Amino acid sequence: MSFPLLTLTAAVPAVGAVLTAAVPPARRTAAKWLALLVSLATLVLAAVVAVRFDPGGDRYQLTESHSWIADFGVRYELGVDGIGVALVALTALLIPFVILAGWHDADPLETQSKRWRPTQGFFALILMVEAMVILSFEATDVFLFYILFEAMLIPMYFLIGGFGDRAHAGSDENAAAQRSYAAVKFLLYNLVGGLIMLAAVIGLYVVAGNFSLTEIAEARASGELEMAATTERLLFLGFFFAFAVKAPLWPLHTWLPNAMGEATAPVAVLITAVVDKVGTFAMLRFCLQLFPEASTWATPAIIVLALISIVYGALLAVGQRDIKRLIAYASISHFGFIIMGIFAMTSQGQSGAALYMINHGISTAALMLVAGFLISRRGSRLIADYGGVQKVAPVLAGTFLVGGLATLSLPGLAPFVSEFLVLVGTFARYPVAGVVATSGIVLAALYTLVLYQRTMTGPVKEEVRAMPDLKARELVVVAPLIALLLLLGVYPKPVTEIVDPAVRHTMSDVQQKDPRPEVEAAK
Repeated sequence: MSFPLLTLTAAVPAVGAVLTAAVPPARRTAAKWLALLVSLATLVLAAVVAVRFDPGGDRYQLTESHSWIADFGVRYELGVDGIGVALVALTALLIPFVILAGWHDADPLETQSKRWRPTQGFFALILMVEAMVILSFEATDVFLFYILFEAMLIPMYFLIGGFGDRAHAGSDENAAAQRSYAAVKFLLYNLVGGLIMLAAVIGLYVVAGNFSLTEIAEARASGELEMAATTERLLFLGFFFAFAVKAPLWPLHTWLPNAMGEATAPVAVLITAVVDKVGTFAMLRFCLQLFPEASTWATPAIIVLALISIVYGALLAVGQRDIKRLIAYASISHFGFIIMGIFAMTSQGQSGAALYMINHGISTAALMLVAGFLISRRGSRLIADYGGVQKVAPVLAGTFLVGGLATLSLPGLAPFVSEFLVLVGTFARYPVAGVVATSGIVLAALYTLVLYQRTMTGPVKEEVRAMPDLKARELVVVAPLIALLLLLGVYPKPVTEIVDPAVRHTMSDVQQKDPRPEVEAAK
């Protein structure tokens, strides 16, 4: 057995979470620095995983396998393909920025007891989420993945409900109730999806006799394991429903605006840029690989749902008065593009979807964190409470603009490449869907530019006249994200080289080939 590098990438933040939570109440600053150092150590380990991964090698690499619950065939099995490596790297990259951005978000209020120590708990929960998400990207045992898929809900629940946005805490007596509602809604939606998935996991075990993703996929490919069409489709629907809730896909999306609106900006980034990626990643890894026939059967319906998500999310973003809810609805639209790319069943579409997961994580993190810095200064999430910010805080306004332009997929910024690939891949097989999806681009330009115009331009409102510009800590958070958006916008090759072999394997799983372009022969 080789060195357990994948286990270590998850064990370091998990142990770090325990140590951070154990820091004495009076040492809040020490807890913050400990959490930051642990997240940086995890980033180093993720970089080692990426370096050691060979895109031209086996599908799953750095594998680990140990017996766990032998009586039921459950094993502790890990392995990463190219998409898993990219998402592990994304998660490890974003967590240090999340911690830095939320440096003061959990400092106790004057009204709280001296024995209350939310700071340690806040950063410990973030590290615990990181550990579970990384391990879920590495798990190749279906039961192990299910445990992680459900367990990450617990720390997220407390992060949303216990450490919510303080922007309206002083003026809104219902703030705590709103946070509690958002946290419970998040938990219930995802628990229902998880319970349906549990039934499908049990059904898969009854049919296959084990939980190993690789063994089941190999048996299916060789013909040793056959499923009746009805059985396969029911199992597929059980898995897909849970992943669609997590993703989130219309009409299972309604928990996201509440959760992102009531959470602090760093936790909102954790939700949409990290945790939600588990849903779309699992569609590629489990739905398409385990249930190829059912995936093909369900594709037309899923494409329609993805199109509704794209247009519906963008339309609601246009009408939002709350900055954070606008970004949440924009993310619903973007996840529609990702899911459409996955189920377009073309190599360009799936490569674009995998790349979109990475680029969306970076662009949403940049925009949401800058929005969080803006909201913390004014104490309001309402767009109407701002105006003329670019005249008093030009650096803040400039970074907000770059994050917004990345959200609308401006050429030269990272999301453009992935969105272009998704649309090309969709046009190749579903031209009508591709045409409809392009309306999401127009709407994205509308809600992004209107948001910038209403908050950053125009006369300077009295309430923002004394607003300070970005500080050193905030620049350390934002500058690397902006640099990555620019770098991957002009040179996405480092990511595409890693994810493309995994996409080819997935296309082989579903027995699909790219359609040939219909070109009229020259006369």
